[in-house]
Amino acid sequence: MCLWSKWLSSWESSRISGQRQMIIPLLLNATLALQATPTIESVWQPKLKDVSFAAKFESYKRSELRKISDDFARSYNFERVKIFVKDPFKVRVEMYADDTEVTYIINGGIQKWRIPKLRQYPKVDVSKSPGRRQTFLDFGFLTPSLFEKFFQSKFVRVDRETKEYVFDLTYIEELNDDVRHRVWMDPEKKVQTKREWYDQKGRLKATFFYEKHKLVNGIWVPSAMSVRNAEDKFAARTIYGDPKVNAGINDSIFAIE
Repeated sequence: MCLWSKWLSSWESSRISGQRQMIIPLLLNATLALQATPTIESVWQPKLKDVSFAAKFESYKRSELRKISDDFARSYNFERVKIFVKDPFKVRVEMYADDTEVTYIINGGIQKWRIPKLRQYPKVDVSKSPGRRQTFLDFGFLTPSLFEKFFQSKFVRVDRETKEYVFDLTYIEELNDDVRHRVWMDPEKKVQTKREWYDQKGRLKATFFYEKHKLVNGIWVPSAMSVRNAEDKFAARTIYGDPKVNAGINDSIFAIE
C-alpha cells in the first residue's frame, strides 16, 4: 500500500471514530432527555376503579377556611362524612350533623343534592362547570378517565427535594375554565402528596397535603389530608378511615332521579 493510501485509510478511520465519538454523547443526551420528561400516564392509577372511606375532621380553623371560600368552610360543619368515588366521574358524599343529613352526588356532568330535612332536592347540570365537579383528583388520585375530555397535563419538573414529579393540570379548551391544579406525584406509589389549587386569575386558593399513605388491595391510599390557605396558614386536617378499594361499589348509589 502506498503512503497516500495509508494516510487516506488512517484519515477515514479517524473520521469514522470521531463521528462515533460525537454520536454516542448525542444518543446518551437524547436518552437522558426522554428519561427526564415523565408523562402523566406514568403516575396515574389504571387499576383503580372505586374507593370508599369515612372522613373525620380532626381539627380546623373556620376563619382560615373562609379565606379559601365560604362554601369550603361550610363543608366542615358536619360531624361524620362518608365518601364513595367510582370511575368514571361518580362521587357520593354523605354528611351528617345532629339530626341533619345531606347527600351530594356527582354522576357524569349532573350534580344532585339531597337535604330531606329541608325537603330540598336540587339538581344541576355542571357539565360545563368543571370546577364544581369533584373527582378522584380531590382525594389524592389520578385515573385515565380524568384525561378523557376533561384535564390536560403539562410536566413541570422533578422536585429536587422529594424527587416527585410535578405536573400542571388544566381543563381542556372546550370547557372554557382557566382554573389550574399543580400536583406533586409520587412516581412509585402513584399518588398525590401535594396539590396547589389556583383560580381562574392564577391566584393560589389553597394547598392540599395527602399524607400517611397505606397499601389497600394493591393501591396506595392516603390516611389523612391537610389544607392550608393562600396565606400558608393551617385551615383543616381530615382523617380518612376504613378505606375500601375496588370493592365493586354499586352504580345505584350514584343514581340521579
